[in-house]
Parts: sequence; C-alpha cells; structure tokens
Amino acid sequence: MTKNIKKLTLKDVAERLGVSTATISNAFNRPDQLSASLRENILSECEKMGYFGPNAAARSLRTGRTGIVGIVLSDDLSYSLTDPVANQFLKGMAEVFEVNEYNMLLLSSDQVEQDAQSRMQSSMVDGFIVYGHKPQQCINAPWLMPNKNIITVDSFIPGTTSVNVENHSGAYRVACHALQHKPEAVAILGLSLLATDRVCRIREDELFDRAASISIQRLYGYFQALEEHNVAITSEYIWNIPENNHKQAYQAAREALSMSNRPTLLLCMSDCIAIAAVQAALHMGLRVPEDLHVVGFDGIAESANFHPSITTIHQQTVEKGRIAAEVFLGLREAKDVILDTDLIIRESCPSIVEIN
Repeated sequence: MTKNIKKLTLKDVAERLGVSTATISNAFNRPDQLSASLRENILSECEKMGYFGPNAAARSLRTGRTGIVGIVLSDDLSYSLTDPVANQFLKGMAEVFEVNEYNMLLLSSDQVEQDAQSRMQSSMVDGFIVYGHKPQQCINAPWLMPNKNIITVDSFIPGTTSVNVENHSGAYRVACHALQHKPEAVAILGLSLLATDRVCRIREDELFDRAASISIQRLYGYFQALEEHNVAITSEYIWNIPENNHKQAYQAAREALSMSNRPTLLLCMSDCIAIAAVQAALHMGLRVPEDLHVVGFDGIAESANFHPSITTIHQQTVEKGRIAAEVFLGLREAKDVILDTDLIIRESCPSIVEIN
C-alpha cells in the first residue's frame, strides 16, 4: 500500500478526482485561484489518498532537476511585464509550466552578466528560454553554455531550437495591402533597428543583417513590398524607436509627419507604435484614414479597441509561449517552429473595396 501511495503523481490524483492538474496544483500552491469550498474538498480527498502535494525538493533529489526554468528577457523586467506582447508570451508559458509543476525565474539580459551571480542563477535552473535576444547582449551569457537546455523565442542563437513567427511575410503582406492606396510618400517607424537608445533616423550607410532581429526581418518585408510596388524610400524616412513605448513612438511619428514631403502612409513595426502614430496625427490636425494610412504589427487587444482601429498583422503570442514551454519540457519535438500570421484589416487602413 505504501508503495502505491508513493507512486501517486499529480496527474493520477487529477484523474481520480475528475479535475485538471492545474486545479490540483492551485489547491496546494495558489489557493486564491479556487473557491474555499473546492480547495477544501480537494485537499481532503488528497489526504485520504495519501497525496500531500507537489514536492519540489524531493523531485530535485530524485531527478537531478530543479523544476525551475530561467526566462531571459531582452528588456528590463518592468518593461517586459507591461509590454502587451511580452505579457501575453509570458502568459502562454505560465499556463504550460504551471500544469507541469515548473516555476519560472524571470531574468533581464541587461542585468545578467558572466559573473558569480550569473553562475549561481545558471545552477538554479534546468535551462533557459531566451526571449528577444539581441546579438550585442551578453555574448558570454550563461544561457549560451552547451550543457543547458536552451530555447530561443523571437530571436536566433546558433545551435538552439527557436520559436518565431512569420515576421518577413507578415510585414510584406500588410505593406502590400497599404500600398494599394498609392501613397505619395511612405515612412517606416522601426523598432530596435539599431543598437542605440535614441529615437533617430537611419543613416544611408548603415547595413542591416536579416538574421540580427525580428525587426530587421520586418524591415526587409517592407522593402520587398515597396520594391514590388515601385515605391522608393530613402533612409531619412526610416526611424529607429529603441523601445516599444508610447512616448518614443509619438516623438518619431511627429518627426515623420512634420517633413516637408509628409508621408501619407506609416508602416509601424508594432501596434503600440501605430496607436501612438495615429494619436500624433490627430493632434496635428490630420485625419486617419482620409489624410494618412497607418498599419501596425502584433494584433494586441488595444489595436481593435482603439479608434480608429488599427489595421495590423496578428501574431499568435500566447501560443508562442505555450509552444516554447512544451519544447523545453520535451512535450513537443525539439525543432524550429515558425507560426503563421494573419492580416487584420481595420479602420486605419481599410481595403480599397470598402472605400469604393
């Protein structure tokens, strides 16, 4: 009898009680997620079965694993937790890790360096999921060590399994849609195109490496669409916005819309940038979409609720988090994943058919 009790797993108990593994886990670890009566009933039944909850310490001794995954974020934690895209990505991972009794240790790549602290953090985790890694960040970082399980998301690190979306084709599709309106001039409001913290325009002699970041892939998607539609663009019409926030995007948009040859189309690399651009245009007395067309990228909820609503490329952000967690845990084959994107046409750049 004792042997059988020792073999009980979270999944076994969930099946016996007819509830999900997440519900059992919440009963022991997150009581605020359940009603008092449900939690009391689950704990009572578990006690009768001889199951006393997930034991992380025992599991670590038995398997040699800590049950902790390090989530390395390319930006600081306060920004990542409020950024709508990063927030949804974290949500997707949390759903999978919680059910499988894994904990997430959130780390900022700006704070993690190859020193005693980073070595300690590395020893605490079974591996890392690196989100939005930039080549210039922590070249000797602990998540690059060969003995660790590494998954990269929205980025590429040689030798690791990656989870990405169709950034190039998504940007190409939304640009092709917008270019049907035959804009007089086009400006690109880019995100983290350069290794600088300044809102600035791109110099003519600056080169772009397609593999450097998802933003560069989106940029080349725009370039392809512009070339196919015989629309020329020079570097003075391409802005670098260091962070995906309203203040910097608003500044870049006002600068673009103040040019003597004012753009009538703004290609924005995020919905947050697109929303700020529309607000800047409205404050300058411009009408959207009558005087200016604006498109974004990401498909966050705010892009649909904002007025005028934003035409955008929707990416599966929550699903991206789930897949990254499943690959890390071995629940999914360890091979590169590229998720499809969808063009969502709304008020900021309607279709030609709708206008006619």
